[in-house]
Amino acid sequence: MRNKFSIISLVIVFFFIGTACDKLEEKKAPQAPPPPPEVDVYETHAEDIPIYNTFVGQVYGVKDINIRARVQGFLKGIHFKEGFPVKEGDLLYVIESQPFEAEVASKRGLLAEANTNLVKTKRELERYRPLAEQKAISQSDLDGAVAAYEAAKASVDAAKANLRAAKIQMGYTRIYSPIDGIIGKTQAKVGDFVGQDPNPVILNTVSNTTSVLVEFFLTESMYLSIARHMVANKSARAEMTQKPDIRLILADGYEYPLKGKPNFLDRQMDPATGAILFQVSFPNPDNLLRPGQFAKVKIRVAVVKDGVLVPQRSVSDLQGRKRVFVVDDQNTVRERQVTLGPPVDNFYLVKKGVEAGEKVVYEGLQKVSDGRTVKATQVQVERITQDEN
Repeated sequence: MRNKFSIISLVIVFFFIGTACDKLEEKKAPQAPPPPPEVDVYETHAEDIPIYNTFVGQVYGVKDINIRARVQGFLKGIHFKEGFPVKEGDLLYVIESQPFEAEVASKRGLLAEANTNLVKTKRELERYRPLAEQKAISQSDLDGAVAAYEAAKASVDAAKANLRAAKIQMGYTRIYSPIDGIIGKTQAKVGDFVGQDPNPVILNTVSNTTSVLVEFFLTESMYLSIARHMVANKSARAEMTQKPDIRLILADGYEYPLKGKPNFLDRQMDPATGAILFQVSFPNPDNLLRPGQFAKVKIRVAVVKDGVLVPQRSVSDLQGRKRVFVVDDQNTVRERQVTLGPPVDNFYLVKKGVEAGEKVVYEGLQKVSDGRTVKATQVQVERITQDEN
């Protein structure tokens, strides 16, 4: 029994001695440093960068003509197909004309009566003139005959004017297209009484869409910024007037292939909104653009020479300061505070803080800090317009 106890004690002693030796060896052996974190970097470069301002605008036809009933009456006929092209002079609507025909007949009768009276007074005057020369009648009789004749002539002129006005009114019972264009949905049906409220005052609209106008508003501060830039930069002013770069982005993100040109700038700022109306025109040969559409207008307002862009996701914010992490030739990370210009697609224009040819961390920002060594892999970042995001 005693021998057995001695053997167990020896085993326990050797176990603790071995454990202590192992710990001593662990303390003596240096630990291997962790591998540097892997990050993706984007190498910046200098390029000429166009700066665009984007506005939300609404599309109008180059001519949008409202069709109205100028006389009252029951609508008798509609002579067009809704939503289809019409030509200038095409008959669109017919209003009941019987009351106007009766008025024309009445005015024609009054004209005939006035003509009869004119003939009568003329004959009286012709008869009185020789008698007055012979002193057979008094001068006052002759003057009366002359006055009656002149009054009859005036009555004829008035009757003719009234007949002409009645014919004009009757002509308004037939409504024709004033321009070539596309006609919309009719706001009145056959049998409706038109020409007064509460019935539709505007029967329809014809739009000439061979080209379209896009209207939008500039805020006062934006207008002043653009205006100052144009005043200070003659080349920019000449480019805006001679070769403007104005693009249209439709609601589905599609960029319209034809460029626009400035058409109109309002004379005053709207005091209620603090904005000024601006209008640009776009050719529309395929009739893709229709009045009432909403679209974004992109206008190039400047070109920055040898500008530097950094991806937006490379920029982080620390207590209001914008910063990026730059990786040098020794793969060491350096934190940089940057001054940013306007966004350009999914990039930022850098005014200060990053030079062309430097590498900024694009992927793995959470792994880096100032002075840390990294394993950098250079990547290409595709430019994606805001409308494609």
